[in-house]
Amino acid sequence: MKNLLAGASLMVAALMSSALSSGAHAAPADFESWLAGFRAEAAAAGISQATLDLAFEGVSVNERVYERNDNQPEFSRAIWDYLDSAVSATRIRNGQAKYAENSNLLALIEQAYSVDAEIIAAIWGLESSYGAVLGGYDLIEALATLAYQGRRTGYGRSQLIGALKIIQHGYAGRNELKSSWAGAMGHTQFIPTTYLSYAIDHDGDGRRDIWNNLGDVFASTANYLSLSGYHRNEPWGAEVRLPADFDYSLADHNVKKATVEWAALGLTAMNGPGLHEQYDPNLRGRLIIPAGARGPAFLVFNNFEAILKYNRSTAYALAVSLLSEKIAGRSGAVASGWPRDDRPLSLAERKSLQQALKDRGFDPGPVDGIIGAGTRRALRDWQRATGLPADGYASAAILNALN
Repeated sequence: MKNLLAGASLMVAALMSSALSSGAHAAPADFESWLAGFRAEAAAAGISQATLDLAFEGVSVNERVYERNDNQPEFSRAIWDYLDSAVSATRIRNGQAKYAENSNLLALIEQAYSVDAEIIAAIWGLESSYGAVLGGYDLIEALATLAYQGRRTGYGRSQLIGALKIIQHGYAGRNELKSSWAGAMGHTQFIPTTYLSYAIDHDGDGRRDIWNNLGDVFASTANYLSLSGYHRNEPWGAEVRLPADFDYSLADHNVKKATVEWAALGLTAMNGPGLHEQYDPNLRGRLIIPAGARGPAFLVFNNFEAILKYNRSTAYALAVSLLSEKIAGRSGAVASGWPRDDRPLSLAERKSLQQALKDRGFDPGPVDGIIGAGTRRALRDWQRATGLPADGYASAAILNALN
């Protein structure tokens, strides 16, 4: 019977592979058929049948995962609303208390990995409210749901294989594997492949325990940031003031300049002395305007880019940076006002904006509702062609103008 089941699983896997390689876009098979094919794929990757049986017992599709996937707060909420929550008075107060409570351990980790302790604490605060909220989803079910169908099937499959390896190697028990809807685990929310590559056994007890051991949590977080290029005692960035005639197309991911070059273009520090007096004039950074021309502007440096590797959301990286300032007892306040009369676009509206750009000959790439580099580039080109500030910011007013 086992051989017959294995053969059936391999046939399903082969048929799925053939369909994918031929470019077919058929509707996904029912979940049980898909799971049979995935089990064969996992077995080929070295996962034992015992692990597969243990992991998938009682697992089904969780529709709530799809709802959360389409409405991630760092992407779907207005950045000012997100920051109001992420850098709230309660989170700051709790962060300062937890920072003081764990100051000796954090200092050891900071020295060992050359990552500022307040950044580690801020990520801890953002990811799990300092360990209070570790996630209530079953890791295997959440990842199987993502792997089964939708726009993140590749991510779901790779992370599901990673989660199965965690079980097989005994790094965590099956029942310990609670996560976020996206499969992020522990105090600082590592996805399975990140755990396998970067998690650290700080106290040498033989376990890389990011669920219960703060030494392992902080060391794992610092190790990831360090290997992402973070350098202790270097700035993440600064809020800046732009000149009236500024060319907003310079606020682009690919445009990096030395601080002295930005100063020559008219950028000045929002508070305190000039840019060249506060920072190394040769320090290179890029400009971000997360709410467009009407909102604050920030010059961000290498450490900000390292935080972005933890989570690709600009809102998230800015929240970590500002919260870390508050935890360390510095200002951390945004001086410029946010355009709070604006509102974020819904998924349907973001797709409508992309389609409108495409219809007018400004190709944003896939019409998928994700405002990425391609969409911002197309939007800037359209804004420039129509005489608007080319900030690449997708707002309700811009959508109305396009339509």
